Amino acid sequence: MAHVAQISKKRKFVADGVFYAELNEYLTRELAEDGYAGVEVRVTPARTEIIIRATHTQNVLGEKGRRIRELTTLVQKRFKFAENAVELYAERVQNRGLCAIAQCESVKFKLLNGLAVRRACYGVVRFVMESGAKGCEVVVSGKLRAARAKAMKFGDGFMIHSGQPTRDFITTAVRHVLLRQGVLGIKVKIMLDTDPTGRQGPKNTLPDVVTILEPKEETRIEVPTAQEFGVPAAPAAAAPAEPVAAQ
Repeated sequence: MAHVAQISKKRKFVADGVFYAELNEYLTRELAEDGYAGVEVRVTPARTEIIIRATHTQNVLGEKGRRIRELTTLVQKRFKFAENAVELYAERVQNRGLCAIAQCESVKFKLLNGLAVRRACYGVVRFVMESGAKGCEVVVSGKLRAARAKAMKFGDGFMIHSGQPTRDFITTAVRHVLLRQGVLGIKVKIMLDTDPTGRQGPKNTLPDVVTILEPKEETRIEVPTAQEFGVPAAPAAAAPAEPVAAQ
């Protein structure tokens, strides 16, 4: 975010957080149908780069890059950036089956198109698990069929709920869908598997995973040997003195 005057560290972090939150909310509403899956802000000395992650990058760019230019102008004027000080890029999501935001939007549009809740959720859970996730959980709450509100939970695989690994391995997304009978809440949690490359998941493993190493090869003993540890070693014999030649 563009800052003209010197501000304290605390105010800067708050300002950056507000900027990210507002930008994320606007892009969520604007690019919901284009598979919006998050935004990343990189601040460089020359300019501020905003990378928009989406499943349909061509729709984000628009015809001949028209839409991305419109978004760039809008962000520049709203947050008072200088001319050419902010740049927007579109990045395609590598595996949308492991993106909680994309799958949450998928459930949302399925429900808006009139698909049954169970069918929509089970379809998403199966697609996520086939994409290589370790676990998946979809929760839909609200007035599903009767007048009484309730929550339905659909899950598969392995899911953890506490500790630091929940921050490292689990991606979460929440969306609200406005139907005729009221508002439904959708929550999607995807647990990623360990990936040494860091593309499909975190590089580190779960702390409770036990890795059994192969035993080392032992050297084969051909001749039996004996060694006494209690007996002190014999003193070395003194070398005989060489005779001195007579002068």
